[in-house]
Amino acid sequence: MAKNPSNGVPQGIKVGDHQFRINGEALAIYSGAVHYWRLDRDKWDDILEKVKGMGFNTISAYIPWEIHEIKPGEFDFGQINPSKDIDAFITLVESKGLNMIVRPGPQINSELTWFGYPQRILDDPELQAKTSMGSKAVLTQVPRPIPALNYASDKFFAETAVWYDAILPILAKHAYPKGGLVAAQVDNEMAFFFHINPYECDFSDDSIRNYQAFLKEKYGNLDNINAIYGKGYFEFGQIDPPRRFEGAKKEDIPFYTDWIEYRERYLVDSLSRLAGMMRAGGLDGIPLFHNYPHPLGPGGAASGITTPFNLLALESKLDFVGFDIYSRKELYEHVKTVVSYVVGTSRFPFIPEFIAGVWPWYLNPGGNEDEEFVTKAALMHGIKGSSRYMIVERDRWLASPVRRDGRIRPEGYGMFRHVNKMALENTFVRNERQTDIVLLANREYDRLEAASVLLTFPGDFLEILLGLSEYPNYMTISEKTLGFAEAVQFQKSNWFTQSYKTLSDSGYQFLLSDTDLPMERLKKYKVLVLGSFEFMNVALQTKLVQFAEDGGTVVLGPRIPTLNERMQKELTLLTHLNADTKQTIKKDSVELANAYQVGKGKIVVMQDLPHLPQALHAVLGDLDLTCAIKSDPRIDVTIHSSPEKPNELLVFVCNPTAEPIKAKVGLNVKIKSVKEIWENSEIKNDENSFSDDLPAYKIKIYECTL
Repeated sequence: MAKNPSNGVPQGIKVGDHQFRINGEALAIYSGAVHYWRLDRDKWDDILEKVKGMGFNTISAYIPWEIHEIKPGEFDFGQINPSKDIDAFITLVESKGLNMIVRPGPQINSELTWFGYPQRILDDPELQAKTSMGSKAVLTQVPRPIPALNYASDKFFAETAVWYDAILPILAKHAYPKGGLVAAQVDNEMAFFFHINPYECDFSDDSIRNYQAFLKEKYGNLDNINAIYGKGYFEFGQIDPPRRFEGAKKEDIPFYTDWIEYRERYLVDSLSRLAGMMRAGGLDGIPLFHNYPHPLGPGGAASGITTPFNLLALESKLDFVGFDIYSRKELYEHVKTVVSYVVGTSRFPFIPEFIAGVWPWYLNPGGNEDEEFVTKAALMHGIKGSSRYMIVERDRWLASPVRRDGRIRPEGYGMFRHVNKMALENTFVRNERQTDIVLLANREYDRLEAASVLLTFPGDFLEILLGLSEYPNYMTISEKTLGFAEAVQFQKSNWFTQSYKTLSDSGYQFLLSDTDLPMERLKKYKVLVLGSFEFMNVALQTKLVQFAEDGGTVVLGPRIPTLNERMQKELTLLTHLNADTKQTIKKDSVELANAYQVGKGKIVVMQDLPHLPQALHAVLGDLDLTCAIKSDPRIDVTIHSSPEKPNELLVFVCNPTAEPIKAKVGLNVKIKSVKEIWENSEIKNDENSFSDDLPAYKIKIYECTL
């Protein structure tokens, strides 16, 4: 980002520190998706006015290769069908003082039959991803199945270059500062076309060559690989990836988890290559981002928020990365988990697709009350921007607040207008969660869980029929202990979920991230919580020691690792646990944990899962941490503050249950007044707490003056 030499004011767009800044000023991105090509052109103006009337300041639009290409290499950008004039549409958006975000694919989904690709691309065998059996990988989507594509193929990028060469010059004309185009998305929901299962995709020849190159980069030579894998390869070309899980002992783990790590790299590298093409095509001055599909399935609160996704690695190539959220009020924990992870991990926490209306084959979609609830839930946990998908209805989409002919649905229209007005008037974009604790998902153990899955099937649209999920879980993974005291692939989720529940029930303010979070980001927290078992990579062990030495508290368990990720001896963590500094934490004569002084801080090793809640309470209770005092553990509370309003706190209180709750919340600070800002009502308070009635599935937002 350049600086103006005359006044030192930063020029251009910069993303970081949870802010999207234009010329130094933080911008709240409240965006709505509008599909110009699906609307009559003479309705564009009225529809954009309706969207603007709800308080949205940005328009988001897919630009589908499938729709614009009329013959190979020939495109219609309004010359034949006026509704395809993307240049005119962006110009109209700009004329209304709105920002623009574009999503030119190549994959867009958008409930299009071919996911945004010309059919000829999907029909080309050279461009098709392969299953572990060597057959065509198929996405079982509605309205018809399509082949999954091979993003490891040079030919795929050559074909995409033809599309980019056509569309990018049009977009570059509007890129900030020349126009209102402020960000662009790279591809869409790249997750092997929902083939999350690691033995389902991609085993194409191109992908296997890339996998072999990945191993060469990681290990350097065949001697190292043979020693770790227990093999006798003579050349890298002999190495074939695992095609099903057959591990029996811990020494087998690296062979399988390397394939899982490679799958993360596959996504990062392919998206990085597309981003490079977009920057070379004229979009080098605006942020580029990507949207992962929603992780975890509907359950939430499980440490499945990592592989095959690697948000931190992808943000080393792009400007920011988010997860899409399509949820209902009954799935509060899902929204909380995803948002807390993005806020704890991304440089700009953004929901690229946030439910507004629903696709016709969505089961139990909910209504306006659900969309109000999940909107407040996202704000509650710290999201800084979103794109409502779809804010304007179209074919294969239902119940948006604006119909495709410009008519509105008053209830939904009013709700979105109200939430945007509230968020803008109260400058939510400048608020920050008050958190002292980070709960880390351990990427190594998530990789082991993914590697040990026993059932191979394509995901997404079939999972409801199968009663399973494309994400690995206790129903589909191996129960083998692999030589450890317990099956790590099972227990790691139990430790994560129990830690999550204990922190939530207790009112401690925490965020989620994963073990790849760099040290400079970890330093903002006082406490780091994670599961640990017999193996842990040396970089993470070193990071935990440094965090403690600098004055932080590390809480882990149940094991102190003595092996690295290659199943070789590694005692970095153990050697820093000096027995002379050991303090046993007990309650009622029961040993809960052992605490060791390490530098200025300490490392606490919890003993077992049943006593984890007591151990956490004992450790955290001795520290000066931000904590909401709750009258009922079922309610959830988050606390926000802004440097511009030092005498105010913004407090969200959620009842995620089907029963009404009379809630009392204490903040451990003196409170002068409390106002609920959604309904603009004064709330009675005493010196450091306030009470209110919370109906079922209700989130209230309180402005507390100190």
